Amino acid sequence: MSGSSAAPESLFNVPNLLSAARIPLAIVLFACIDHELWLAGLIVFLVACATDWLDGWWARRYGPLTLVGRNLDPLTDKVLVCGAFIYLIPVEPAGILPWMVTVVISRELVVTGIRGIVEATGQKFGADWFGKLKMGLQCAVLIGVLLIQWGRAAGFSRNLLDVLEPVQLVLLYAMLAATIGSGVQYLVKAARLLKA
Repeated sequence: MSGSSAAPESLFNVPNLLSAARIPLAIVLFACIDHELWLAGLIVFLVACATDWLDGWWARRYGPLTLVGRNLDPLTDKVLVCGAFIYLIPVEPAGILPWMVTVVISRELVVTGIRGIVEATGQKFGADWFGKLKMGLQCAVLIGVLLIQWGRAAGFSRNLLDVLEPVQLVLLYAMLAATIGSGVQYLVKAARLLKA
């Protein structure tokens, strides 16, 4: 691409910095999970979710909307979410099983690869409503797991946990369905764009 003088502006702007901030936040989150610091992990994850919302809002309102930002945002989301699911596998009460994490990571790798192929042709391949729903459900599942683990450690009442745990289970399977469904939708969308 020509116009390399625009590269610094494309890389160093508020939305990209907010997106990049999720990498150190992810590392802190993984350490919190590993050391069973559930409340701290919950707070860190909520801050990371806030940066995800804020970078999109900022880019739409103030700009710039760039190719770098369109790819950096979902990439840092994947590091945060997929890493958190991996770290939760050994936490037996969380109910995050290896096959579930395999589904999540496989979908993210396939969609990332497809996005690169489509955008190499000069076409946009950003997230649509189904992908955003999937991301929202993934975040809801992680918030629920961290909240319930904190509740167990902090001695929440059994009645409250009896309400939260079934809700968490429903969210988990809804997330898996949305993960698979959005992956299939992206495959179909990519096939149409590449064929065109």
